[in-house]
Amino acid sequence: MGTLLMCFPSCLCFFLLVILLKFLNKVWWTPIRVQSLMKSQGIEGPPYRFLYGSTTEILNIINAMDGSSRELSHNTFARILPHAYSWVKVYGMNFLYWYGPQPHLMGMIPDMIASVEVMLKRWRNHEGKEIDAFQEFKVLTSEVISRTAFGSSYLEGQHIFDMIMNMIDIIYRNNYRISIPFIGKIFKSSDDIESENLEKRVRESIIKMMKKREEEATSGQLDGYGNDFFGLLLKAYHDPDNSKKISVDDLIDECKTIYVAGQETTTSLLSWTVLLLAIFPDWQDKVRKEVLELIGQQNPSPDSMTKLKIMSMVINESLRLYAPSNYLARKVDKEVRLGNLILPANMEIYMSTLAHH
Repeated sequence: MGTLLMCFPSCLCFFLLVILLKFLNKVWWTPIRVQSLMKSQGIEGPPYRFLYGSTTEILNIINAMDGSSRELSHNTFARILPHAYSWVKVYGMNFLYWYGPQPHLMGMIPDMIASVEVMLKRWRNHEGKEIDAFQEFKVLTSEVISRTAFGSSYLEGQHIFDMIMNMIDIIYRNNYRISIPFIGKIFKSSDDIESENLEKRVRESIIKMMKKREEEATSGQLDGYGNDFFGLLLKAYHDPDNSKKISVDDLIDECKTIYVAGQETTTSLLSWTVLLLAIFPDWQDKVRKEVLELIGQQNPSPDSMTKLKIMSMVINESLRLYAPSNYLARKVDKEVRLGNLILPANMEIYMSTLAHH
């Protein structure tokens, strides 16, 4: 017993030393090594700051931008990603920056019609009054995705969407908050706890939808698992060919992705397009004339929409000026050569779409 008591302090010290070394390796040695590796290949950027990386500098630049004038400008790169815009001028088109100890390499490189009709009918009741188009388009896109992706499970899909939007709000609030490794897993903030609860509820809701759709398919109420997006995912989940089969986690992730990727981007495109048409009434007249000549008062079909050349030009210009996505992100799973660069594992690569537009 006495020997065990004498060994306990040594074991405790050894355990604490291992934790300390792992901590220092993650937040100090690895970032310094990666920074040195990228600098040897001609890639520089803001220097790594212990634990916080570049986040403090990013917040300072964003806060300075928020305090500047809000004049309308088509230079969205400088407005939305002011830190990247600033660093491009200092370090060039390719640069390394840090999200805490995580390195980021920035490379500049017919249900729908029904939902639109409901929105337009609602607008007619507001004739002569101001309409918040952005909020209207958010409602429209969420309804369209819910109906086309989940079909008969529309209401359940809408409930899942609301929870995912709450999760995104939490992510935005904590976008540049760095948690200390290991400690952050023990002492969780209220946002961390709420996010985990939402994540759990989203998963439970999707699994409940799966079981309900499977019961409907078994009882013959549906042809297969349905022809909507959710039905196709379920079909892949039950595929007897293991090479084509997807897991429950894959199915849940796909449901989340179609909401996040589809709703945010489409809402942004519609809002900017309407704003630009309001700013340039001559182009608004051209688009209106084209629609009336080619489609008239009828609902558009896929074939008729391909004939709207001027409308297509306006939409493409809106996408060029105000890209719905600020950047494309990819993660390096293992050390890889990309052109003349050797990228270490676990580096995240960001390719700005705004810089090219």
